[in-house]
Amino acid sequence: MEIVEVVAGIVWNRGRVLVARRAPHKSQAGKWEFPGGKIEKGESPETALERELHEELGIQTKTEGYFATNVHYYPTITIKLIAYHGKYLSGEITPIDHDQVEWIRVKDLLSYEVTEADIPFVHKLIAQTDS
Repeated sequence: MEIVEVVAGIVWNRGRVLVARRAPHKSQAGKWEFPGGKIEKGESPETALERELHEELGIQTKTEGYFATNVHYYPTITIKLIAYHGKYLSGEITPIDHDQVEWIRVKDLLSYEVTEADIPFVHKLIAQTDS
């Protein structure tokens, strides 16, 4: 099975992190994720992240460093999810593939139903925040 490379943003603004709920017409509908998208051929993950966040949410961000990678096997697709920290710069959030977007405290992530591929990132963020 082909592995699809996807990038996710741990986007920060005023001590809170951005999470987005997948819209009803998308796979994993109703689950929360760190927003991002597919990396296009010849594109760096950092460039892909900034492009995807602009296209899908209408915001400008600055990628600030690698966070973690998780390979997850869904029944119909395998994804290599690469997460980066990012900083919110500007723009009013206007979601396209999500029906809700929130800025939340890291400790509140456990109260959200997160996509399976993002769960390791949630636990790592919480562990880093608690230490």
